[in-house]
Amino acid sequence: MNLLLYISDYMIPFIILSIVVYGFLMKINVYETFIKGAKSGFLTVIRLLPTLIGLMAAVGILRASGFLDLVSSVIGRFSGLIGFPGELVPLTVVKMFSSSAASGLLLDIYKEFGTDSRIGLIASVILSCTETIFYTMSVYFLTAKVRRSRYTLAGALLATLGGLAASVVLADLMLR
Repeated sequence: MNLLLYISDYMIPFIILSIVVYGFLMKINVYETFIKGAKSGFLTVIRLLPTLIGLMAAVGILRASGFLDLVSSVIGRFSGLIGFPGELVPLTVVKMFSSSAASGLLLDIYKEFGTDSRIGLIASVILSCTETIFYTMSVYFLTAKVRRSRYTLAGALLATLGGLAASVVLADLMLR
């Protein structure tokens, strides 16, 4: 076990050093290449900023308006029949848009139900095995200039449904 800790402590510095040494051996100006990459990354962030602000504002509006509470009460009636707690519907919906907003909801769930409760465990696993679908699609498709997403949304929603089912099963197994 100590060997793994030792290796993990030095893995990132080793990779960085390897890249620098490789660049020197290939007679590449490593610093200049790094600056070009950093500049390109900064420009990408600037291009993505309006999309990020729009998504954050939309999630804030949904939370403040009470729309999520309405949606959770309607969907929660049906989700409870299949074993998925209705209290987690807002977390599921918000997670599709923003991981940071979902983390805020997760803390609220922990305060209300506890971290070791069934709902708390399911919520924890949900955040681990689902994706911020709309955020990811908007950011990556905007960056790659993809105009037609084809089956991406359907596939991502299906994968999220699988993650939600897995979260219930895993939480129930942990509580046994």
